[in-house]
Amino acid sequence: NRVAQRRRRRRDHTVGGGKADKMMGLFMEKLPLRKHLRLSSFDYSQNGYYFITICTHDNLPLLSTITVGRGLAPAEVKLTQIGRIVEEQLLKLSERYGNIIIDTYVIMPTHLHAVIILQHETAGASPRPTLSDVICTFKSLSTRLSNSSAGLQGFKIWQTSFYDEIIRNNSAYREIWQYIAENPQKWTEDQYYREVL
Repeated sequence: NRVAQRRRRRRDHTVGGGKADKMMGLFMEKLPLRKHLRLSSFDYSQNGYYFITICTHDNLPLLSTITVGRGLAPAEVKLTQIGRIVEEQLLKLSERYGNIIIDTYVIMPTHLHAVIILQHETAGASPRPTLSDVICTFKSLSTRLSNSSAGLQGFKIWQTSFYDEIIRNNSAYREIWQYIAENPQKWTEDQYYREVL
């Protein structure tokens, strides 16, 4: 019940009676409450197939460039330095967590899509990382290594959260797999499309 705690904290800030306290209270009341994208009743540490999308901070085209082929020629994805680090860290998740398989993925200029398979061999094994744990580790390591390689400090690569879809059947799996495979070819039609200047 984080929402209730946040509201209580906001109310407590205004109790002091001072002008600054009242201003802070008004400011805090206008802030939007963050939406929780995960299903509250679902255990994201259980075995399953998950389709995830992680977007760059401010939708910046940091990860790759795409040259869309003409006719039947396939689109070409060229990873940037950050994109290469992102790919390396994505693929290392299988080593870092023995129960993770990166089934398929594509690294677009402003986001990445992947199908991640969680498969725990023993029921109740502890600790069982959740999908959020895995993504948090990936984002943290890829950001730290990208900043380090560029000699930067505190540069944000990723948007705060990520999108996920639980893949529930073979039909959905095939549709998502095809979507990922065709994503570079349809880059200019993509909802995350951003022209690189």
